[in-house]
Amino acid sequence: MLKVGLTGGIGAGKSAVAQRLRQLGAVVIDADMLAREVVAGGTDGLAAVVDVFGPAVVGADGELDRPALGARVFGDETARRQLEQIIHPRVRARTAALTAGAPPDAIVVNDVPLLVETGLVPTYHLVVVVDAQPALRVDRLVQTRGMTEEQARARIAAQAADSERRAAGDVVIDNNGSLAELDTQVDRLWHERLRPYERNLRLRRSAPSDGTLRVVAPDPTWPTQAARLIARIDHALRPQLGGPADVFHIGSTAVPGLPAKDLIDLMLAVPTLEQADKLADALAEAGLPRREGEWWDNARGTPGKTWPKRLHGSADPGRPVNLHVRVTGSPGWRFALLTRDHLRANPQARDEYAAAKRDWAAAHSDVDGYAAAKEPWFDREAQAAQEWAEALDWQAPTGA
Repeated sequence: MLKVGLTGGIGAGKSAVAQRLRQLGAVVIDADMLAREVVAGGTDGLAAVVDVFGPAVVGADGELDRPALGARVFGDETARRQLEQIIHPRVRARTAALTAGAPPDAIVVNDVPLLVETGLVPTYHLVVVVDAQPALRVDRLVQTRGMTEEQARARIAAQAADSERRAAGDVVIDNNGSLAELDTQVDRLWHERLRPYERNLRLRRSAPSDGTLRVVAPDPTWPTQAARLIARIDHALRPQLGGPADVFHIGSTAVPGLPAKDLIDLMLAVPTLEQADKLADALAEAGLPRREGEWWDNARGTPGKTWPKRLHGSADPGRPVNLHVRVTGSPGWRFALLTRDHLRANPQARDEYAAAKRDWAAAHSDVDGYAAAKEPWFDREAQAAQEWAEALDWQAPTGA
């Protein structure tokens, strides 16, 4: 099932987004509510809190005295960590149980205030961040929660920086306007991205493409988007690999300043294609199903002419991806890394490639024609990059 992480700074309006998603049909799991449940009166969670913080944090009714506990942990990093060690494992266990009980075609939305701070971003197929200006958030907290302005600012400052949270989001929802404007954004997200993503994920297929060629201006967020995808791949494969996955951002979107199709190319390096096949199910469950057919790399003069690989796409209609699974040391593996590094290091070569891209795009409206037109350039680039590598004693990097 599709697992979505929903987060936002305090006062940003995350609860309003969660409510709208619930109305649309999502299974919403509220981490704040679970955090209360796991330390309710009579639970082992409350007993653990008392063991650490003493009986003064329990009220006369036998329930947790939240203001008393808050006074103990707010501003005290050690105390906060101790409390998190009690609550977070219990919340994770309860979340897993609720997720397992959802229908197989469900869109499960985990409403997690501290999703970024707790390092949970790679565990979701998609992360949605609700964003609003700090001044507006302060006003909301004063008006709806009875805080003073000073208290509101302190609570905002205690969380992740807005820039860090936005960088973690595959989708950023702007909640600086009205509730109607917010609902419009959520509805569009649901119908245009979440529902198709869930269907593609369940059917283990890549999001369809219309085959139209679109070369766009360089997007400075491409490396950040790639980093999120790499972290998800690593999270999905690490249990099977017994260690980190060797994943790289390659292709035009990995070269700053280079126009490209808005498609993130990644490469997973494996010792054999047999292992690549064993990893296919885990990649599909992470939203990167294997593309049908046989795939090869042009060996660029290396004996053998072609070199087999596996190719995975993205089930997410909002983020096209090609994940090339290549054998470490193969010609395709080396050429992808060498060309990327050569173009990164040589602005003139990058700019010549950019100009050629514009000419090819003008001459070819389809992806296949555009790709075929690039082949002679790649042959020349292979030679130029090889000479550059020999002059600098270039060595292929490891990961990212």
